[in-house]
Parts: sequence; C-alpha cells; structure tokens
Amino acid sequence: MAAALIDGRAAAEALRARLAITADFFKATTGRPAGLATVLVGEDPASGVYVRSKGKATREAGMESFSHQLPADTREADLLALVEKLNRDEQVDGILVQLPLPEQIDAARVIDAIDPAKDVDGFHVVNAGRLAVGADALVPCTPLGCLHLLKSHLGNLSGADAVVIGRSNIVGKPMAMLLLGESATVTIAHSRTGDLPALCRRADILVAAVGRPEMVRGDWIKPGATVIDVGINRVPAGEGKAKLVGDVAFDEAREVAGAITPVPGGVGPMTIAMLLRNTLVAAHRRAGLAVPEDL
Repeated sequence: MAAALIDGRAAAEALRARLAITADFFKATTGRPAGLATVLVGEDPASGVYVRSKGKATREAGMESFSHQLPADTREADLLALVEKLNRDEQVDGILVQLPLPEQIDAARVIDAIDPAKDVDGFHVVNAGRLAVGADALVPCTPLGCLHLLKSHLGNLSGADAVVIGRSNIVGKPMAMLLLGESATVTIAHSRTGDLPALCRRADILVAAVGRPEMVRGDWIKPGATVIDVGINRVPAGEGKAKLVGDVAFDEAREVAGAITPVPGGVGPMTIAMLLRNTLVAAHRRAGLAVPEDL
C-alpha cells in the first residue's frame, strides 16, 4: 500500500487563512498593519521570483510589504545602513535579507546586524541560541513548516525516533532542536555519518535536508515511517528540460513509508506560510500583545 501524501499546499492555505484573520485583528487593535521588509541585492532570477512571491503573499494576508532592491555592486556598508534603518522603522516588524548575497558582502555580518526581534528568518545567533535552550524564539521558516506538517499528520511526537539528514544552520540544526522540543529522540546525520542507510532504517521520522537529488533510497526507510523531504533539486528531464526532485527517491520511498511529502507541493509552500506567521508573531511581541495560540 502506497504511503499517504502529506499535502503541504493544503496545509499552507489553511494556515494562511488563519493568518489573514489574525492580521486583520492586529490592524484593528494597533491601527496599523503588520509589516515585512524584504531586501534583495542583485538580479538573481530565482531570488527575484522568490522575493516577489513573498511580497504577494504578505499583501494577500493583509500585511504591509516593503520591498528594497539594491544593485549587485552594493557595498556592505550601504546594506548594513539599510538594515539599521529598517531596525528603527516602527512600521516594519520583520526584516528578510534574501540570500545568497554578492561576494563583497559578508552574509553573517548582515544577519548579525538585524534586530533579533525582527529576524523573521530566524538566523540571528540570538534566536538560534534561544531555540537551543527552549526559550521563545523566531524559528527558521522551513524547519518550522516541517514541524507543522509532522504534528498535523502524527499528533504527539513524544518518544519518536527521528533522524535528520543535514546539519545546516538553516534547516538541519533548528529541525533537530524543534524535534527535541517535542520530546522526540533525535539523531543528526551528515556526510561523515557511518552506515547512513542503517541509521535511517531505524527512524520513525526521517527528515532529508542534504541537497543531493534522490539520495535517500526506498530501502533506507523503515516500513511505516513518516518522511519529510526538504530537498528541491533541479535535474535534467530530457530534451533540454528539467524537473524538480527531492532528496528522497520518491517512487521507491512511497512503497515503504507510511506518509511522505511530495516535491514539489510538500515542504515548499509551508516556508512562505511560516514567514508570514513569524512576521505576525514579531508584530504581536513588538506591540506588547499576546501571540495567538493558533500561530
């Protein structure tokens, strides 16, 4: 029996509907909409599409979108000056600087310059540290979306054996912290892990975030396991065309797993939904309002 599909598009639409209601309440209470500022340096086509989609989703949710596009030769000092201006702007609740940045700019320095209270990407060391110690934090959007899908499908994650493949600061490490926070038993695997297939076969929850197309094969998966595929890889599809695949060999995995996210249509839609969620959380905290429980 084929695994159940975990529909990220449907989950994201449901969340965005709730966020729109919360955004309206915030505006009625404070007299202003919650605001998200995006900063794009250069003209990378994929980044441009992504930033525009974020702006569109922000406006559709009833929030204000402030878009800043800078030329590719922007100096680091000028970008830092813009970040500081946005830190001081009372209309801006969230700041997102689109990565990657041009080589003349130190991304870590820019991230560190963002006010942690407005760091809706959840990359600032203060938010990373707060997540690690179990305190309230703004959490990176992709792992937060993964957790939402897991809890929606499985309910209580306490006691589950979870394996996260990938140790990045953007997905792997925060994903592990979130799962620990739900009382799962967590192992982080990576390129130096010995006998990775055997490790994966013991996992009740397997999160693949390694960035290698279809690396995780069907025989790596424990029968009935829940598989979250974070990978988005463009591979040749013949005749000069390309297709998107995940880090998991989907057709093989679906014959073994109990549930699995597709690519596309799984984790991806949740990332922008969680960005909107983080913006509203930041707005409520900055306004001294209680964060609604359904966020």
